[in-house]
Amino acid sequence: MSPKPKVRSPKLPFVFVNMAVTADGKIATANRAVSSFGSAHDHEHLLKLRATADAVMAGARTVDSATINLGPGPARFRRLRLKNGLAGYNLRVIVSGSGSLNPGAEVFKHRFSPIIILTTRRASKAKWLQLQAITDEVKICGRREINFRAALGWLREKWGVKRLLCEGGGELNDALFRAGLVDELHLTFCPIIFGGRRAPTIADGRGFYRLAAAERFRLKTFRRVNDELFAVFTSA
Repeated sequence: MSPKPKVRSPKLPFVFVNMAVTADGKIATANRAVSSFGSAHDHEHLLKLRATADAVMAGARTVDSATINLGPGPARFRRLRLKNGLAGYNLRVIVSGSGSLNPGAEVFKHRFSPIIILTTRRASKAKWLQLQAITDEVKICGRREINFRAALGWLREKWGVKRLLCEGGGELNDALFRAGLVDELHLTFCPIIFGGRRAPTIADGRGFYRLAAAERFRLKTFRRVNDELFAVFTSA
């Protein structure tokens, strides 16, 4: 008998993760020098997903290491957001348990929509003040580790986030999986091999220690576009 689907709390956003992975399951090279390898079609797919989300979330390392602004992209995607009943620009959420973020990162150079930082009490006062100066709000969501259930509930209540798109990296995804908060997983499988035991995957971090505890998903859709495979999984 297949397990019953989990019932999502109406007080939490619908959380969906989108990642491009190599054929051997990596999201970057072992030295993290290469982290963008999907096709133009995959990039358009990402922007279409953003056009369905109230907020886009990423971890500190992802934001620091890539020239991304987490925004909706060109005007046609902003029009798509309006057609979907959303604001023209999505809220942007950055996660950093230690509060360590590069204030010169690309995302902070674009002030088209609010930027929210989720952090913990591990962040020093100096880092907290620095983050306050470059963002719209800094929210402490735990002592040593972020309580994502509480953080997402706060995003829903304070900022009206009903749909939250997470774009990694692996440690952030892992924390969301372990907390049982991911409702849907979008994966683009790309025809490339990175290899390397230290190359990051979609769910690095602590992980699950027992098979019985692992998060389970069902395949919802699967399609091929040229040499890439686009799969959507829903939480089991």
